[in-house]
Amino acid sequence: MTAPVFVVEEVPGPGAFVLDGPEGRHAVSVKRLRAGEDVVLTDGRGRWTEAVVEAAEGKDRLVVTAGPLQEEPAQAPRITVVQALPKGDRGELAVETMTETGVDAIVPWQAARCITQWKGDRGAKALGKWRATAREAGKQSRRVRFPDVADAATTKQVAALLAGADFAAVLHEDRDCDSGALATVELPTAGDIVLVVGPEGGVSPDELAVFAEAGAHPYRLGRSVLRTSTAGTAATALLLGRTGRWS
Repeated sequence: MTAPVFVVEEVPGPGAFVLDGPEGRHAVSVKRLRAGEDVVLTDGRGRWTEAVVEAAEGKDRLVVTAGPLQEEPAQAPRITVVQALPKGDRGELAVETMTETGVDAIVPWQAARCITQWKGDRGAKALGKWRATAREAGKQSRRVRFPDVADAATTKQVAALLAGADFAAVLHEDRDCDSGALATVELPTAGDIVLVVGPEGGVSPDELAVFAEAGAHPYRLGRSVLRTSTAGTAATALLLGRTGRWS
């Protein structure tokens, strides 16, 4: 099994280091790591180091010896999923599985047909949950570069994002949509790919028109219709395979 991942504000250089705070408590009291075991320390932004546990002190201090500082470059093409806000906790499920799969960025979208509304303190709390979920899923999946979770975007802001992409698509439930299947469309080998996942009620005609003007056309995934909380994960997996990032 690969070494467990712990997040630090700044990745240390070679030598002694103490992992404390919530991450140290998790390492000592939950994972119960002991001398001689391996861990990975990362800032979640691509910088990381392998380390060996020297000792556990108290309930929240793990003493390690860190190895050379390393950096994982960002992969190309970069994949961003614009995720319409699902009902209940299915948004966190979408973030979790997309992170585990390998998405690079997630943009929450307040679509016209979203039942869930992010407003005021409730919106800030929901966004915090999405970001915490991405962090924890990044650790669980042994990533050292976690996905960015942006502030919630309006349709106008999503359109601007799509206009700047090297390839942009709206995932559509209609198996007969004119643009065809995402599995067969020509994809860039570098730059930015942006996918839009609509809400349970679908992307409205007005939103489709705005996105088409920005260069994003509807594509289908397959014959079955996926829920909004699973479509982004399935599409990310498809693109990672087709672009060679999973090779």
